[in-house]
Amino acid sequence: MSSPYLAKHVASLKPSGIRRFFDIVATMDDVISLGIGEPDFTTPQHILDAGIRSLQAGETHYTSNAGIYELRAAISEHLERLYGVRYNPQDEIVVTVGVSEALYLAMNAVIEPGDEVIIPTPCFVSYQAEVTLAGGVPVEVPSRVEDNFQLRPETLEAAITPRTKAIFIGYPNNPTGAVASREVLLEVARIAEEHDLVVISDEIYDRLVYGVEHVCFAALPGMKERTITLGGFSKNYAMTGWRVGYACAPADLLQGLLRIHQYTIMSAPTMSQVAALEALKHGEDDVEEMRAEYNRRRELIVNGLNDLGLPTFEPKGAFYAFPSIAPTGMDGETFSMKLLEEEKVAVVPGSAFGAGGEGFVRCSYATAYEKIEEALERIARFAQRHG
Repeated sequence: MSSPYLAKHVASLKPSGIRRFFDIVATMDDVISLGIGEPDFTTPQHILDAGIRSLQAGETHYTSNAGIYELRAAISEHLERLYGVRYNPQDEIVVTVGVSEALYLAMNAVIEPGDEVIIPTPCFVSYQAEVTLAGGVPVEVPSRVEDNFQLRPETLEAAITPRTKAIFIGYPNNPTGAVASREVLLEVARIAEEHDLVVISDEIYDRLVYGVEHVCFAALPGMKERTITLGGFSKNYAMTGWRVGYACAPADLLQGLLRIHQYTIMSAPTMSQVAALEALKHGEDDVEEMRAEYNRRRELIVNGLNDLGLPTFEPKGAFYAFPSIAPTGMDGETFSMKLLEEEKVAVVPGSAFGAGGEGFVRCSYATAYEKIEEALERIARFAQRHG
């Protein structure tokens, strides 16, 4: 029961389907968690050392609201080198407390009360909630495994109404591991331009792709002026606890995000910004090493689940597998709870990720290879018992 003093739009928010399972796991022993979307790698040592040196040098004060200029310049150079899109570090980039804050800023800077934001699903659990908290209305557009979880342009276009303000996309995708093709994104760009919509693009997993190209949406022709690009360091550099990310947008749009950031946050943690700068300057080998290991795990879990009779879409990005559990006859909640109780393997029901997720579960392969092998053995026992 919620307090009568809570705002209605807050009281109406659903608890995170991911967090509920983590809370249960925390009370159990010998659980293999395929639930958490966090690298199991420790932040690379040279990045740790940069943060430590910052503290030892007494760099424990606020930075400028937008972040250390040298870091913003490095982000600008990084995006231009990889994707050919150039952001002015002076007034088109703000350093944030993780991509979570960047998402909050983008929604609150753009959305008026009652505005609709189209969100392809399945998707990360925060997207719809942040739209609601900003006073908007999330409009879910389900994608299908038959389309490789790619967004169908005609479905997107059919969801547009006079209240539509923005399209939100998140590729590489959490939870499916789908990577949007250039062809599909060009169609999204066409629709955004025809209907004069803002596009908010969460690209936190941009470096974790396997055999395919990540397309930065803002780099598409004519899209930079209507796109807010969200990125960060948590996934690519194993820096989740440092809480540092960024948002990039045209100067007039970025000023709105920065204004909210000034009043809400002041600045991202100083030592985290210094560590992020080190990651961009000298972390390329670390990214490649971690991506290679994720790819090894990806092949293990996808092949293993398929061999167990759980048809699994081949993820091309991030670090998640999204198997269908239809052969078991269970829904996602039942499957996940029984698997946890009987075999102590934690996965997340697909329904936690919005429309289109029911009938699937999310399995993170951001855990040790040997643990994935053991988890597959436990799932095999579970599958045998349940047909």
